[in-house]
Amino acid sequence: MKHTSIKISGKVQGVYFRASTKNMAEKWDIKGFVRNERDESVYIEAEGEDENLKQFVAWCYHGPLHAEVQHVDLKEGIIQGFARFEVKR
Repeated sequence: MKHTSIKISGKVQGVYFRASTKNMAEKWDIKGFVRNERDESVYIEAEGEDENLKQFVAWCYHGPLHAEVQHVDLKEGIIQGFARFEVKR
């Protein structure tokens, strides 16, 4: 089990990035949350098995259809023990 914080910049708000992220998290059994930030980036805290987390992070580099990801910043962290994956406002 690993924990990764992900900050995604580019055209990532207003393109269903959060909803798509939740769908992908559920696909790969990732727990945590996603939220929009004031600087127009998207922030994700994600926990899961190593291989599942790698696939989830790889998806974050392109996101949903209309997103234009310019930068992804990853940081490993301490397991928080999230029970599910949530979309936060």
